[in-house]
Formats: sequence, C-alpha cells, structure tokens
Amino acid sequence: MISKNTICLWYDGTALDAAMFYAKTFPDSRVGAVHRAPGDYPAGKQGDVLTVEFSVMGIPCLGLNGGPGVPHTDAFSFQVATDDQVETDRLWNAIIDNGGHASACGWCKDRWGLSWQITPRVLTAAFTDPDPAVAKRAFDAMMTMSKIDIAAIEAARRG
Repeated sequence: MISKNTICLWYDGTALDAAMFYAKTFPDSRVGAVHRAPGDYPAGKQGDVLTVEFSVMGIPCLGLNGGPGVPHTDAFSFQVATDDQVETDRLWNAIIDNGGHASACGWCKDRWGLSWQITPRVLTAAFTDPDPAVAKRAFDAMMTMSKIDIAAIEAARRG
C-alpha cells in the first residue's frame, strides 16, 4: 500500500466481489492487489482471498475478509456528491439493483451492508442556503424522499 491512511472495510469472504463492483460503478475507482492468506485463519483457509486493495473515487481502501463477526453499520458511509439527476440515478440504481436497498434522504445500502449517501450538489446548496426559509423548504422536501429528486429540490428552493 502506498497511502499512509487507508479505510479498512470488513467483509465476510466477499471483499473482492465488493471491490470489483465499486470499481465498475464509481468513477476514479479500481481494484489493486489481491492478497491470499498464507495460512489458515478463523474466517478462512490458506489460499483464500484475505485482503483486497482498492480505491473508491480516489479514496484508498482495503477489503478484509475477516468473517461474519463485524457487520457494517450506518456509523460509516461514503457520501457521493453528484452533479445531476442522471448521475444520481445511475449510482443509486447501481447500488439498489445489485442487491442493495433504499433508505431515506438519499441514503442506501449496498448488498454488503455498506451505507452510501448519494447527494446531489444542488441539495447541499439548497439546505445550506443563507435564506433560512429557502433552506427549510429544501430540507423539508428532502425529508420526504428516498432517492433525491433534483427537480423537486429546485422547486422547493424557489418556493
């Protein structure tokens, strides 16, 4: 690994599958080295994939096949800033259509349980608007959504 700080994500034998999905789905993402276990370990056998080096949108990650003991939680997520509805839909649908599930306010989980916030830049600009009434309208609109609808956010912002 080259990076001094790398996000380590725990998987139950599926780190390579997850890394390959992220690499094909998100821009500036790739799968690097795949390391196999030099001996048996609690979650696997010698020769099994132990770790996978990969990056998600330029962020270095390490997938560890550590077994079923440590599931992902909402306490960690990737927040992806999207530029338009096409990009928002593409990323959201890639996650949901690959065994993931939707949540509220732009949140979804992939099939491995990792949380993603697919957040259009328009949304962030709207609920941080210096006019509190504009920010509240946009925020209230977002609170009714699962996947973010940019046109609805822009309409709420206009009032």
